Amino acid sequence: MTSDKSKLGFYLLLAPLLLWLVVLIILPHIGLFFVSISEKVGVREYETGLGNYAVFFNEPLYWRTFARTAIMSISTTALTLILGFPIAYYIAKMTRGRTKTTLFLMCLIPFWVSELVRTFGWMILLRETGIISNALQSIGLISGPVEFLYNDAAIMVGLVYTSILFMIVPLVTTLDSLDDSMIEAGYDLGGNGVSILREIIIPHAMPGIVSGCIVVFMLSLGNYLTPILLGGKDSLWFTGLIYTQFITRFNWELGSAFGFLLLALSSGIVFLGLKLSRQTLTETMGR
Repeated sequence: MTSDKSKLGFYLLLAPLLLWLVVLIILPHIGLFFVSISEKVGVREYETGLGNYAVFFNEPLYWRTFARTAIMSISTTALTLILGFPIAYYIAKMTRGRTKTTLFLMCLIPFWVSELVRTFGWMILLRETGIISNALQSIGLISGPVEFLYNDAAIMVGLVYTSILFMIVPLVTTLDSLDDSMIEAGYDLGGNGVSILREIIIPHAMPGIVSGCIVVFMLSLGNYLTPILLGGKDSLWFTGLIYTQFITRFNWELGSAFGFLLLALSSGIVFLGLKLSRQTLTETMGR
C-alpha cells in the first residue's frame, strides 16, 4: 500500500513536466514538421513533399546565411568560454563569503532588465554619435565620428554580453566542488599553473564547460533580437529569415522547414560537442 502511494506521488510530481514537454514541445514540433513537408499547389490545396527543403539548398542566400549563423554562434560560444572561465574561477576559488556573493550578484545585475533594453544600451554606446565614438574623439584617437554598429563585431559583442551569465553559472557551480587540496597537491608534485589547469582544473570543470557551451550555443543560434538590432537589416541571421517567412511573407511551409533545419543543426552540434568532450548529457546536466 505504501509502495502504491509513493508511485502515485511520483507520477503526480512528474505529470506537470510531462504535460509541459508534450503540450509545449513535442506536439508543436510534430505540427511544425507536417507543415514543413506541405507544398502549396493551389489556393487551399497542398501536397506532401520535400520541396521546401529543396528551396533551401537551391538558394545560396539561405544556406550561406545558415552557415554564417552556425559559425558565428560557435565563435560566440568559444569567446564566451574564454571570457567566462577566468571570471568563474576567480569567483569560485579566489573569493570567500560576502565577496563571492557580491561578485556573483554583479554578474546577475545586467539580467535584471530585458534583453531589449540591454541591446539598446549597446546601441547607445556603439552608434556613430554614441559614448565610445565621442570619447575616442575627445582624446584625439580619431578625427571624426565612427560607426561601430551594423557589423559582425557588434553582433558578437551583443551575443557574448547576452549569454555570458549562462556560461559563468555552471562553471562556478562545478569549480566550487573542486577540492583546493588537489590544486595544492599538484604544485607539491612539481606542477605549474599551465599543467594544473590542463590536468586538474579543466577535467574537473568539463561538465560545467559542456553544459555552459550547450546553453550559450543554443541561445546564440536562436537569438533574433540582438543580431537584428546590432547588425542591422543586412545582418543575415537565420532566425531573421525564419521570421520573414512566417510574418512578412506568410510562407509558413518554408518557415517551418527552416525551423527544422535549425533544430537539426543545434542537435548535431550538441551531439558532436558531447562526443568530442567524452561527456554524456546525463553527466553534463547532473553537475
